[in-house]
Amino acid sequence: MLAAVARRSVPVLVVALALLAPAGASAFPGLTPLLDAARPTPLAGKVVGIDPGHNGGNFSDPSFINSPVWNGREEEACDTTGTETDGGYTEALFNFRVASYLRRDLIAEGAKVVMTRRTNTGVGPCITRRAKILNKARSDVAIDIHADGGPAEGRGVAILTPVADGPNDPVIASSKRFGRILLKRFTLLTGTPISNYDGSGGFAPRDNLAGLNLTTVPKVLIECVNMRNAVDASRLVKPSFQRLAAKSMAEAVTGFLASR
Repeated sequence: MLAAVARRSVPVLVVALALLAPAGASAFPGLTPLLDAARPTPLAGKVVGIDPGHNGGNFSDPSFINSPVWNGREEEACDTTGTETDGGYTEALFNFRVASYLRRDLIAEGAKVVMTRRTNTGVGPCITRRAKILNKARSDVAIDIHADGGPAEGRGVAILTPVADGPNDPVIASSKRFGRILLKRFTLLTGTPISNYDGSGGFAPRDNLAGLNLTTVPKVLIECVNMRNAVDASRLVKPSFQRLAAKSMAEAVTGFLASR
């Protein structure tokens, strides 16, 4: 009985000590572990896969990234360089920064995070390899992070969803459900409108992408913004926007996994 009371008192004690500490946890040795233990970890035991599309060094090895791979229906290039804003801010960098913020947020919630790449200076991996990495990890859910290079007058976010192709058959419904949650959170937190040129109502089923065709885990690809649109481009380069994009994705992951 006394032990149970003590356990219930820990969060109150931690909060009290935190409020008393004028310079943060460092004022009380040993307080940081208590604070960490008191934080909610809704994703404990969950595995989340993140694929930041493209890579910063892809342009340096065209023979490799242009080599054909089988995407489940047809051949496509191993990877591409991705797009960029008119000012030269690359999609690969945007994808990676959002992914890095997302990784941090998910780890804080207790998740194990698997990334298909850990830097923005390399080449590849091929899109087929990316799918294998996230499948092998048995991700509870995965997200491919991208930004589009659409018509200059077009704006907004689109969620690309898988079409049944054999390997992905069991996760079509769950992927679509994750996509609906993601679209709602992303538009709400970032203020980005639904795409006015890609898909319908924010969704675009795709059967020509290895990442979606070959997935065996619930997964969608998000085109966060149109890098060729002046309004979208002015926002996407800001760390504040990138953090909001990541936060919306983390909330979508948590919401999706909580409702499974």
